[in-house]
Parts: sequence; C-alpha cells; structure tokens
Amino acid sequence: MSRSPGQAQRALAALACGGAVPLGFAPFGWYPLPVLALAGLALLLAGQPPRRAGLYGWLFGLGQFGVGVYWVYISIYLYGGDAGLALSLLVTALFVAALALYPALFAWLAARVGDAPRPAFFLLLFPALWTLVEWLRGWLFTGFPWLDLGYSQIDSPLAGLAPVAGVYAVGWAAALAAGLLAWAARGGGRARGLALAGLLVLALGGRELGQQHWTRPAGAPLQATLVQGNIAQDLKWKPDQQQATLDRYVELTERHPDSRVVVWPETAIPAFYDQVEADFLTPLREKMAARGSWLLTGIPVLDRAHGWRYYNAVISLNQPDHFYYKVHLVPFGEYLPLRDWLARVLDFLPVPEADFSAGDIDQPLLQAAGYPVGASICYEIAFGDLLRHALPEAAWLVNVSNDAWFGDSLAPHQHLEMARMRARETERYLLRATNTGISAIIDDRGRIVERSPQFEAATVTADIVPRAGATPYVRWGNTPAVAVSVLLFLAGAVLARRKS
Repeated sequence: MSRSPGQAQRALAALACGGAVPLGFAPFGWYPLPVLALAGLALLLAGQPPRRAGLYGWLFGLGQFGVGVYWVYISIYLYGGDAGLALSLLVTALFVAALALYPALFAWLAARVGDAPRPAFFLLLFPALWTLVEWLRGWLFTGFPWLDLGYSQIDSPLAGLAPVAGVYAVGWAAALAAGLLAWAARGGGRARGLALAGLLVLALGGRELGQQHWTRPAGAPLQATLVQGNIAQDLKWKPDQQQATLDRYVELTERHPDSRVVVWPETAIPAFYDQVEADFLTPLREKMAARGSWLLTGIPVLDRAHGWRYYNAVISLNQPDHFYYKVHLVPFGEYLPLRDWLARVLDFLPVPEADFSAGDIDQPLLQAAGYPVGASICYEIAFGDLLRHALPEAAWLVNVSNDAWFGDSLAPHQHLEMARMRARETERYLLRATNTGISAIIDDRGRIVERSPQFEAATVTADIVPRAGATPYVRWGNTPAVAVSVLLFLAGAVLARRKS
C-alpha cells in the first residue's frame, strides 16, 4: 500500500521527535526538548487511526532509544567474546526495536481510546497513558526504566514533584506540559490562553513544592571520600593484576586520613570475600578503625555453605561477615534467563558462566560512622521503589557501580542522573562510587556537590549531612502516581469520545 507524501512526512517527523528526546537528558540537559518532542507526537497522533498512530509511536521510539541507548552495543562488541561489530549492531538494533514497542503501544491505545483531538485527549488521556506505559516498561520483564521522561526534568521546576510522588509524577507533569502545548497549537486564542495558564501553574507549583523540606538533619556534617580506581575492564579480573588493583585503592584511600566514610566501587576488590578476608581485609579493617574511618566497598561473595551461591555484594569493613546482597540482578549480565534454552544461542553475549543469586528485598542495613546506610549496586539505582526499603531508617544512601562496560558514551551520564533523582525523591545525600566514573557526592536536593572526571584514578571528597524523616514518596512509592494516572486515563477516555 502506497503512502501519501503527508504520511511520509509525519513518519519522519515522529522519528525526529523521538531522536530529540535524549537531548533533554544528561549530559546535554536541555530539559524543554523532551516536552516539545512529546508535544509534537501528540499533534501527530491526534485524530489518526490506531494502526497509523501505532506506527508513528514506534518510529518515535526508534528515535528515542536509538539515540538514547545506542551504547548497549559497546558492552556486546568490546566484551562479548566472539561478537563482531555487525552482530553487536544487529543485537542492539533488535533491542532498540523492542523498546520502541512501548511508545507504539502508547500511541495505538491513545488513538484507539481517544479518537478525536479534543482537550481531554491532550490534557487527560495523553499524559496519563504515557505515564502508565513508562511504568509498565519499568517492571515488565524485570524492567528497563532508562530514559523515563521524569529524569530529564531533574533540573526543571517540575522536579519539585519528585519527593511527593516520584519520577513518574515528574514524568506525568512533563507529559501534561506537552499536552498543553499541543492543545494550544490545535486550539484557538482561548485554548492558547488556558494552556499558557496551565503551564505557569505547573512551573510555579513545581517550584513551590521544590522549596518544601520533608526530612531534617540527623547529625553533624561528616567528611566522606569516594575512591575511583579506574581499572580497565579487560584487566579487572586477571589474577596477576589483583595486587596492583588493591594497592591502588589503598594508596588513594590513604590520601584522605580525615574522612569518616570511604566508599569503593562495585567489585572494587576483584576476589571473593573469603579469599582476601584474612590477608587483606583484616589488616585494612584494623588500620581504618584506628583512625575512626569506615570503609564500604563492593565485593563478590561465594556462599559455600548453601550450594555455592554467588552474590554481588557491598560490605561495611567494620562489620565483618555482614553484607548487602544485590536484589535486582541484570538479565544477561548477572544471570541468564532460561539458561538451559538460551546458553548456546546467546554464547556471544557477555553473560556469566554461573548465575548470581539475588538478595532478599528486606536486608539489615549496613552501618557507617554510627549511622544506618541504604546500599544499592549499579543498575538498582534505576528503581526507586527498591531503594525505599532502606528508608526512613537510612541516614544516607550509597550506590556502587562499574560503568566501564559502556565506555565513553551517554550511559554513565544518564546513570548519574538517575542517582540524582533518587536523592531528590528521598531527600538523602547519596554517595556514588564508580570504577571509571562518574563518581559523585549528591546532596539531599539532587544537586551534585562534587564529582570526578571520567577514566582517571581519582578521589572525591565533601561533607555530607545525615538526615532523618520520610518524604511522601518514601511512604507511598509509585502507587499514587500510577493510581491517579489510571483515574485520569479513564476520565480522559470517556470525555475524549463524548460526542459534541
């Protein structure tokens, strides 16, 4: 079936709008762009039949994820064993095409339920449905919440919604702003006036919420240091490099004898805990304790007593044999789903030969400098509901990571942006130590206090303030944002189809 020039132009516009979305995220930070891009999608969808709308949504998704998560190919190509460039690009393309199905679903449903460009379509149905589909992407098949719209607004007035109802509420507000812009473009002078008023209410309301404090200081400031070893990924696990790696971390730590808290990255110690406990950890523990310092570090743990179970863990050195075990494992990175079926088919991917085990969702908190600490590992920082389990008990948050898998790409910047959102949602300082960067100390408002350069051995030092209390988001999680979106979607569906 041939397409008219108008349809071809709309298809290209959908692709271009999607491609503009990642420019609103770190490291660019042009946060109005995703709103404008989504407004463009709303205009493209209004009044379209469902099949065509679904195509426009899929093309929008191709642009969004093709530009925003292209970096997946780096870990496959550089660390995927037998995977060549062509195969790496093919797998990445399939991954992007699959992610684009979420915007396609959103667009198809929006056109199916709201068949006319009425105000209810732009102001109720469109932002609510966008939020629900993003939430679906955040948990289906273990979840992939990367490039959720709300993260792009961490520096906008809309971020004031984060401690109230989380990143999905921020994303809903951004989608509503897009709907207001689209309504203004389709409507007359009255619609433009009302849309402008709505945008002002959103901006001023978000800014006012951003001035509120839901938590309080729980102690005097204390000095914290993050250590970034910058160990090359291809050298990290070589036995003959182990001692050099440990020496580097110790030497960098020794530069900050006055720091009360020191954090090393994910698996900074490239050996199982029991292999280094006596000869390395015990002497280091005694040295740190003598000067009143606490060290938290990532380390793999092999539980030989319960069926040789492997864990990706964090330990507070002053608490021997007390670990945080990673809960949300990365599929194809830390375990292989359907291993018996897929192990041979996907042997070119950098999957582990043996699966890691997941820790329990409710684990005793680690301690540092006399305070309980909420720990997370790498990708877990993308899941706000997971971090809530450490709160309100935790006085601050710690995230250890290894972004070397993604090289010099957008991924480390986007990952840091997610960490900033977690600090904003919970109103807690967050210490983020990574192997190759970006390591950063983030304050309770989601602002970066100090950060490291990338691909350099470095340390980051600043004062942090322990905090107590709970934000509304800590108490209720994503439930209010999702529940309200469902109600608004239903209301929008009814009003958008009502005959005039």
